[in-house]
Amino acid sequence: MREDKDRGSKWMIDHHGDSILRLGGVTNIRAWRAAQTTLVQPGQSPDGLLEVFLADEQTPVPFLVEVSTYPQQRSNEQVLRDVMMVFLDRHVVPEVITLVLHPKGQYCLTGTHEQASQLGWTRFTTNWRVVELWTVPAEELLAANDVGLMPWVPLTRFDGAPEPILQMCSERIEREAPPEEKDTLFAVAQIMTRLRYNNVGLMALFGGKKMFTDSPLIQELFAEKLIELIVEELTERFGGVPSDITTVLLGIVDEDRLKSLVKWACHCPDLEAFRSRLMS
Repeated sequence: MREDKDRGSKWMIDHHGDSILRLGGVTNIRAWRAAQTTLVQPGQSPDGLLEVFLADEQTPVPFLVEVSTYPQQRSNEQVLRDVMMVFLDRHVVPEVITLVLHPKGQYCLTGTHEQASQLGWTRFTTNWRVVELWTVPAEELLAANDVGLMPWVPLTRFDGAPEPILQMCSERIEREAPPEEKDTLFAVAQIMTRLRYNNVGLMALFGGKKMFTDSPLIQELFAEKLIELIVEELTERFGGVPSDITTVLLGIVDEDRLKSLVKWACHCPDLEAFRSRLMS
């Protein structure tokens, strides 16, 4: 579930980053684009870095976007680290928005964090915008002319049973989403609904299990997990995996072929035999 949420959130940032910015109160967007986050160490990248062209600015404004499932103290240090990385790479301090999906416990993210040196001579103070989705009225998102907001609606504030609200979200996606994005928007809406409700029946409002597993987003996630299994098995058996093998593996999305390669990784006599099967 966490991997689904992470992948779904990153897809939303890359494809509907302007929708998330609007959740954070940014309304004067002329244009935007997802920026590459090669500036960071592997496994330490922010959820998203956007370059945003605002109506009253001549140059693009960098926005860091973090999506946190629950309010957690570690999010504070994560924001500070990401801000410092962007500053070192671009020599500008980015704007930051943290989108918190669901409440848990008593802890709340305040959007303020201070980190001091051992002797207290040096201090970093960071302030940023936090959006708690469960405090956002669902009516505001449904009233907006923005289909990219629909997958977030299941986590927002509304009265009564969830079915009518989720049905409206589903109808908006069906009616307004670009054809190439529709399946993925339905899949992300299912992911967000599962985070709040333990009700399989609600998933049917967004196409159910088949829509979920058929979406390109989930197929990519399945492929990534199978590739990880292959690399782990080959590393354990042969001490490492050459870069030419990993490069070819990363280009495969066919689930059946990857499952076959998982089995071969467990039984092949050596790396050359695996490479031969992979390249055939």
